[in-house]
Amino acid sequence: MTFQVEGKRLPSYVFACALALSAVGGALPTTAAQAQTRTLPDFTDLVDQVGPSVVNIRTVEKVAQRGAGSGEMDEEMQEFFRRFFGQPLPGQPRQTPPRSNRPQEPQEESRPRGVGSGFILSPDGFVMTNAHVVEDASEVLVTLPDKREFKAKIIGADKRTDVAVVKIDATGLPALKMGDVSKLRVGEWVMAIGSPFGLENTVTAGIVSAKQRDTGDYLPFIQTDVAINPGNSGGPLINMRGEVVGINSQIYSRSGGFMGISFSIPIDEAIRVSEQLRTSGRVSRGRIGVSIDQVTKDVAESIGLGKPQGALVRSVEAGSPGEKAGVEPGDIITKFDGKAIEKPSDLPRLVGNTKPGTKSTLTVFRRGSSRDLSVTVAEIEPDKPARTAVEREEPTPKPAASAAAKWLGLAVSDLTEAQKKEIKLRGGVKIEAATENAARAGLKEGDVILAVGNIEVANVKEFEAAAGKADKSKPVSVLFRRGEWAQYTLIRPAR
Repeated sequence: MTFQVEGKRLPSYVFACALALSAVGGALPTTAAQAQTRTLPDFTDLVDQVGPSVVNIRTVEKVAQRGAGSGEMDEEMQEFFRRFFGQPLPGQPRQTPPRSNRPQEPQEESRPRGVGSGFILSPDGFVMTNAHVVEDASEVLVTLPDKREFKAKIIGADKRTDVAVVKIDATGLPALKMGDVSKLRVGEWVMAIGSPFGLENTVTAGIVSAKQRDTGDYLPFIQTDVAINPGNSGGPLINMRGEVVGINSQIYSRSGGFMGISFSIPIDEAIRVSEQLRTSGRVSRGRIGVSIDQVTKDVAESIGLGKPQGALVRSVEAGSPGEKAGVEPGDIITKFDGKAIEKPSDLPRLVGNTKPGTKSTLTVFRRGSSRDLSVTVAEIEPDKPARTAVEREEPTPKPAASAAAKWLGLAVSDLTEAQKKEIKLRGGVKIEAATENAARAGLKEGDVILAVGNIEVANVKEFEAAAGKADKSKPVSVLFRRGEWAQYTLIRPAR
């Protein structure tokens, strides 16, 4: 059989092959598109599902005015807050004329302290965030995605885990569903929603880079490559099922911005802490009163332990549960209540999660053999006011501010090598004194300045150079670090 096409006669098998190729060719693009859709996740439905449960948190602190006119902010500063926080500075007081017959009473003004994120725990208004977001705040303002704003009450905050719970007077709120961290896998897609730099309802996504990262005594963190920046703190880390698996808490950064490594608090640990905060306003933890260190390979081999594991006891506190149980310096604690201690950080986590008053069993390796000791866990002392790593250094003489830095209201000093190593910075300068313009900008003694006017400063010489280049008639941006967190402020010239 033959077919005629445009006046030409073609064999039937040629026409059949053409039809087959046409059919195959039409199917390939569809199959490839479907495969690509299965490979790359679509977060749109997920954002619609969980977005209404993520809130913006702003904190305000009350400070005394320093003098006439100091309570008012110039137009440039107000414009800064309008641009970056989306609204005017809250609580800005009006200047009150002094009374002629008696001294003017001290006045207070409200200043923005920081911006963070949070998410709804329950329909009746409980919200979870980071402890460092609400620390030292005189007022906490929670804004819902529907733009309703509430003053929040701090129910409790735990600095050791960086978890806080606040309460707003609202009902019928869309609470997020909690996920199972044990099922979270490295390489799994996750998403974050928060307010980086005050930009509300910002969505970023990435994958789980690692689990059980040791960056703190009480928490093994989830590491991701999700873009997290200042302001994301306290926001949820969401899996592809719309469940919270973590609270975005820390970033590894040399600049104060995102560098591809972010850390989140596992939600199971956070929920355990939040339940205690909601019940009593504080977290009760166990202690046994021993100072521990790592077991090196050489030590393990020399004493017959076999492999480096456990926690080496360096000292035992007098009168502590450890001393009463018979723990001695030089012991290696290998188990707590039957749970293996693979590394030193495992011990404070297990002991800390034990209810005070509980009788537990310590397995120690001593002089070539293991033995079990019975210990009654005591309660750890309440948190004391936190000090930065720099402030724990020995005091040094405070230098006088140079001419270049005097107009900023700052006196600074170089960081020692020990300080740089402890706070994991390559450079920066420590504030020894902050007065006038710097104090009004919120800078404090002990803060570490990383950049002035977008110029990175590694030492006092570079700080002086950057300060000298700054325009003294305009506000100057300063990137500084307080504790583990970096943030910006503006130093404005005196009027």
